[in-house]
Amino acid sequence: MKSKKYFENIIKVFKKDGFVFSEPDVLLDSDYIIQRSGENFRKLMLTFEDDTGKNMCLRPDLTVASCIKYLKDNSEANSKIYYYGQAYRRSNSPKDKVINDQLGIEILGSKNRSADDLKVLKTITNSIKKIKIKNTSIKVGDVSLFQKLIESLKIPERWKMRLKRHFWRPQYFEDLLNRLETNSDVDSTAVDLDKKKFSEMKNLDQSKEIANRKVSEILSRFDKKIKDPRSFRENKRIVKIIRDFLRINCSIDKLEKNLKNFIKKNNLNNSVFKDLSNIKNLSKINSKMVFSTNFGRDIEYYTGIVFEIYNSSKKEIARGGRYDSLLKSLGSKKNISAVGAAINLNNLSI
Repeated sequence: MKSKKYFENIIKVFKKDGFVFSEPDVLLDSDYIIQRSGENFRKLMLTFEDDTGKNMCLRPDLTVASCIKYLKDNSEANSKIYYYGQAYRRSNSPKDKVINDQLGIEILGSKNRSADDLKVLKTITNSIKKIKIKNTSIKVGDVSLFQKLIESLKIPERWKMRLKRHFWRPQYFEDLLNRLETNSDVDSTAVDLDKKKFSEMKNLDQSKEIANRKVSEILSRFDKKIKDPRSFRENKRIVKIIRDFLRINCSIDKLEKNLKNFIKKNNLNNSVFKDLSNIKNLSKINSKMVFSTNFGRDIEYYTGIVFEIYNSSKKEIARGGRYDSLLKSLGSKKNISAVGAAINLNNLSI
């Protein structure tokens, strides 16, 4: 049976590269996942109530299930694991399968991020070569570049938070850009009133208390608030910069040059993308793999490198990425370095 041979050969590569088997739970607390991993999982999950009335679900994602097991084992050490099993997801398309057979790897708790990103992608590509799947292509992104760009722009902090938080929701994100571009969420009357009150309170005794708060504290908050409204012309420029950035699509060996041109064209600080070593390191596998700044937005927990591998029919046969904040969202006291990838056995048939 071809699928069994695939399975055995992939496992050999995983073991050879130092990954140790770990079996994540099939049944998970659905409320726990939704609360800690985001609402995006709710629409994917197959849920039910157990005998005690507790909401449970079949694991929708083996990465999340593996991270939960890692925390259950009270582990904070470097862990290189592989797993195999089924992920169960709802889908709006009748063409998509509810059950996906996966083989995956994770590196958890390691400090060497650049080497780990390369290790995961290399192990996955070697596994695909081992089972003789030819004419594959790789697409790469890095969602942390978007975070760095937003931090460098002169827009209010609340807008930075909005854009970063909703980057994974393209339709809503586009709505945010339209609102930012047109100032549609700014009430000019309220802005004028704020400025008038700010001016009046500057003449008061700074140590005086109003509603149990010192005048100096209120002024500090007012100062931030009245600086919040944006220049209409400047907003258009900011939105154009964001959209230009999200159109960058090139081979990975040309990324650095394209980003430098983007910075120069938009008069940005040269240090915005000062360290591209993690991305450039991946070119050791294939310097012609495609890099897209608009790629990797469909899963909320990714924080860095994201990649997908396709077969000759353009079917996704593997995907992975870095997710350094996921373990904290699942209950860890701090962020734990994490990167992983999974091969979709259902799409390996040619």
